Amino acid sequence: MQMSYAIRCAFYQLLLAALMLVAMLQLLYLSLLSGLHGQEEQDQYFEFFPPSPRSVDQVKAQLRTALASGGVLDASGDYRVYRGLLKTTMDPNDVILATHASVDNLLHLSGLLERWEGPLSVSVFAATKEEAQLATVLAYALSSHCPDMRARVAMHLVCPSRYEAAVPDPREPGEFALLRSCQEVFDKLARVAQPGINYALGTNVSYPNNLLRNLAREGANYALVIDVDMVPSEGLWRGLREMLDQSNQWGGTALVVPAFEIRRARRMPMNKNELVQLYQVGEVRPFYYGLCTPCQAPTNYSRWVNLPEESLLRPAYVVPWQDPWEPFYVAGGKVPTFDERFRQYGFNRISQACELHVAGFDFEVLNEGFLVHKGFKEALKFHPQKEAENQHNKILYRQFKQELKAKYPNSPRRC
Repeated sequence: MQMSYAIRCAFYQLLLAALMLVAMLQLLYLSLLSGLHGQEEQDQYFEFFPPSPRSVDQVKAQLRTALASGGVLDASGDYRVYRGLLKTTMDPNDVILATHASVDNLLHLSGLLERWEGPLSVSVFAATKEEAQLATVLAYALSSHCPDMRARVAMHLVCPSRYEAAVPDPREPGEFALLRSCQEVFDKLARVAQPGINYALGTNVSYPNNLLRNLAREGANYALVIDVDMVPSEGLWRGLREMLDQSNQWGGTALVVPAFEIRRARRMPMNKNELVQLYQVGEVRPFYYGLCTPCQAPTNYSRWVNLPEESLLRPAYVVPWQDPWEPFYVAGGKVPTFDERFRQYGFNRISQACELHVAGFDFEVLNEGFLVHKGFKEALKFHPQKEAENQHNKILYRQFKQELKAKYPNSPRRC
């Protein structure tokens, strides 16, 4: 009996030792994985055992840290900037969708996340103290309930310099504390927001569109900078990644994404075939068709819609820049920033495209990808009280073009 008991003890000790050895070998394998077997084996391992995403608590801690900093003033001293309310980890070779919005227009983020599969960066402008509070509560709620927001979205906040955003108490406003899903957050925002034109804020505060654009694309190599109420074609991010990954020849090239606008009652087209069908019956038209035809005409829409259908995204034809073309584009490298002196409406994107041209960038129109603005742009919808600021921007643009001659003395190009 004693011998049998001793044998059993020895067996269990051996079994325990074997289990411990297996565990130690697994730990050793993981620790030496990248060094001994290379990156390929490590990638294969994480396909089966993906790393855990950032937790809700980690994202909330980042939000609190960004707000507690008190922000920094912009170059003019008129605005307070809070960087990184939400952050996302980005491949340096990735393509960021960079956009901007007033708080009420954050409703459009939901649609952008559905269409754009890559990282997204949004700069939010809060014109009043109440809007600043709403923006921070929204960031808190979105980070809590929307996994896509935690994984793919960077968010920054700008408000007038006389205001400071506060760390949100999730109990205030109380309605947001009761929300339990991402859809509920966007549904609640739809009930409290009054979406409209970003620069028609109804306040005496100018909408700093170029400051917001620079903030959204800050730190990105390749970025597609758009307005928040535009929607990209399905698969555009994947197509751009594949094209850019296959070649490094795109330095100094602005890859133009044709922009359209659609009647609000229509479903947003997903691919070029759907878009062209709507274009042929007048339900879709070139962007800014009713406001500033020359601002988009060089894109050459008639040529674009008649290109043969292709499966791969690629540049289809070169277009020389001409004033006042303001294309939407993807470009990497030393892309000029947007001049932050331009605010509200008028010449803010034209000025940046003008400098891009003088700096030596060439413009090539992509064959398949596109953007669609929600609704036709109509002249009567512009805020009449902002006409004086538009005239100011017109004068500033003339000055800006003269400044480029000194900034690029050796460039043969002029605006």
